[in-house]
Amino acid sequence: MRQVILDTETTGLHVAEGHRIIEIGCVELVNRKLTGKHYHQYMNPQREIDQGALAVHGITNEFLQDKPTFHVIAHQFMEFVDGAELIIHNASFDIGFINAELALLKKSWRPITDYCHVVDTLLLARQMHVGQRNSLDALCKRYSIDNSQRELHGALLDAHLLARVYLAMTGGQATLFGETETAEIATQQQTVDTVLTTHTHDLCVLKATEDEIKSHLEHLEKMQTKGKCLWLEKQPIDSEA
Repeated sequence: MRQVILDTETTGLHVAEGHRIIEIGCVELVNRKLTGKHYHQYMNPQREIDQGALAVHGITNEFLQDKPTFHVIAHQFMEFVDGAELIIHNASFDIGFINAELALLKKSWRPITDYCHVVDTLLLARQMHVGQRNSLDALCKRYSIDNSQRELHGALLDAHLLARVYLAMTGGQATLFGETETAEIATQQQTVDTVLTTHTHDLCVLKATEDEIKSHLEHLEKMQTKGKCLWLEKQPIDSEA
């Protein structure tokens, strides 16, 4: 099962006002494990960034001046996500912006939901934690995931954090990721190093002794004298079980 955890940063909140995507960050999961593959790209939106958005992500117009447009990177991005299950927090926001970018390319691409199934972790969290705060920061706190490096939003860092949150929400595997990874991505979003450590231990099996089995059966027989004992109707106890 291939999943892609995706996040975007934009020039503003409302796609209907012509706001554009300026950063996309994706990390890949296969069979619920990070593969080390990721996609990360800044884009020139060819418009000004709202001050409110700038305060959230800190990405400036000057920084984006020499970055490619979405038109240039569209094929590479779509190739990375094609056929995957997209895991997105507040998916309607990101999907709306991605579809608007694809629509600007005219007939080149259909809506992204034609290529990918989408899971919204915000909707999932609201079902699991009714009446509670379910922002990414709140979920990191709830599942003991270190987000101390998240002073500003960043698409790749947020995608990495969301991967850990999603695994914790759906199977409790967030602890498979080293805490040092978050700090590394916060300072250098161009790389994602995954450290998966597994330990195997032999299961210790303690078998009942003959005396313990005899004592147990005697106790069941005493119970039988006071009424029906269901355990005595089962198969005899096997010391090798």
